[in-house]
Amino acid sequence: MGTETLAISSGRMFRYAFGSLLLLAGTALLVAQGLSWLNLEPRLLRALQGGSICALGTALGAVPVLVIRRMPVAVSDTLLGFGAGVMLAATAFSLIVPGIAAAQDLGLSAWGSSGLICAGIMLGAFGLFLVDLKVSGGSPEVLVGTPEHPVIAPRIWLFVFAIIAHNIPEGMAVGVSAGGGMPDADSLAMGIALQDVPEGLVIALVLAGAGMSRVKAFLIGAASGLVEPVFALLCAWLVSLAQVLLPLGLALAAGAMLLVVTHEVIPESRRNGHDKLASLGLCIGFCLMMVMDTALA
Repeated sequence: MGTETLAISSGRMFRYAFGSLLLLAGTALLVAQGLSWLNLEPRLLRALQGGSICALGTALGAVPVLVIRRMPVAVSDTLLGFGAGVMLAATAFSLIVPGIAAAQDLGLSAWGSSGLICAGIMLGAFGLFLVDLKVSGGSPEVLVGTPEHPVIAPRIWLFVFAIIAHNIPEGMAVGVSAGGGMPDADSLAMGIALQDVPEGLVIALVLAGAGMSRVKAFLIGAASGLVEPVFALLCAWLVSLAQVLLPLGLALAAGAMLLVVTHEVIPESRRNGHDKLASLGLCIGFCLMMVMDTALA
């Protein structure tokens, strides 16, 4: 599998891909214009813009499935490792560190601030763990047909649903950061959008490899990020109601993202035996996001 080559389809698929890129660009312009018409409060508008950028990153990642029949597993695992590194750095520098600072601004001591953030991290991780447990224990056969005639293997659907569900804490992180007026909210949104690109590609390629048409796989992969602007706007609104929710919201998002990385993304990147490539991708992603959060903030 490691020596697989990228198989490029016919010219028609290239036209599909190019047309999809134009469609995404046009949609992004329309959304940007529509957001200016909404006349939202600046922090809510910033959160919605950040969530929309993340969703666009997911959609862009799904485009190559229209022209690529198969991706080398090593490349896929490296991209997953890269995404894990970006999420780890975003958790540390865009959520946990600002969360401690926000807690101290509320008058808490260093120990009290750290304790509050630790409690929020554990609560966020435990909450997402319960959601993941519920999804994993569900009955995906209802969605994939009868046991005699399955359309897509249940394991594939569960993997796709897991990635979609894990977009929720990413949207939460963007919303809490923007709603709280954090200076690095924009770099956080850009970093999450960056790691959403391989996520969208992985979803689309997994579905296409399982037998779904590439157009449908692209549409599902592109749509998988739409939960991010919704939860970004919701969390920004909640934080704007009470500033005391800011450190707790940042900690909850950090805990959920930590669980996503350690429970799903890193194990999936190593499942095929490309441990070193996945680790290298993780280091590159971590360093890139750290620079975006510190030097470019």
